[in-house]
Amino acid sequence: MALMRTSNPAFNADSFRVEGATHSGTMTLSGTVNKTGILLICTVATAAWSWNRFFHSPSPDAVLPLAAVGGIGGFIVAMATVFKKAWSPVTAPIYALLEGLVLGSISAMLEMRFPGIAIQAVGLTFGTLFALLIAYRSGLIRATENFKLGVVAATGGIALFYLLTMVLGLFGIRFFGAVYGAGPIGIGFSIFVVIIAALNLVLDFDFIENGSRAGAPKYMEWYGAFGLMVTLIWLYFEILRLLVKLRGRK
Repeated sequence: MALMRTSNPAFNADSFRVEGATHSGTMTLSGTVNKTGILLICTVATAAWSWNRFFHSPSPDAVLPLAAVGGIGGFIVAMATVFKKAWSPVTAPIYALLEGLVLGSISAMLEMRFPGIAIQAVGLTFGTLFALLIAYRSGLIRATENFKLGVVAATGGIALFYLLTMVLGLFGIRFFGAVYGAGPIGIGFSIFVVIIAALNLVLDFDFIENGSRAGAPKYMEWYGAFGLMVTLIWLYFEILRLLVKLRGRK
């Protein structure tokens, strides 16, 4: 069976190929769901800890080091997981714990400025997840080749745009201020990015389903859960960015 492509960097055409000669058991959808739940618990645990740390001492200095450690460490662990999928039973929980530090720290700082924004972002993120899961399972949304190509192209364009603005920003060049502002252009861009991030969930669902049908090794349940977490965390941050822009207009 040909495996589906996805724009999630954790998933590619070789993701479900067996690494090693033997393995115990095969990947299942229920197993992947259970592993995703464990990763969510890990993320919430460290997010809650960093959140409480900020409100106990409400200063960016109290959590910015945690966010830096979580962001850099999470990126390194994510890359290790992508290239060494068999490590995912260990690296996926570590990634979730590290990213929780980033989520909790940034969410707490924004909560101080915009009360209630964090719970709104969490609710919208999980609401989007469940809505798209229902739509996918019911057949309302299908991961056709054209659908996949469109999402992959849009996601790649967004990644390149973010990279370009970051590099130019290092040299003090800022041509895209309106995109990051709270005006109509900035809000429109954020809505577009949120939609693309959400549609990546459909590709992830499809890819994991195909992996379970193909009899991928058992550890790929952890890898599949890791891939979903990558998309969910991206979606959460983009929703948070959109809410900040909307709040900033008031």
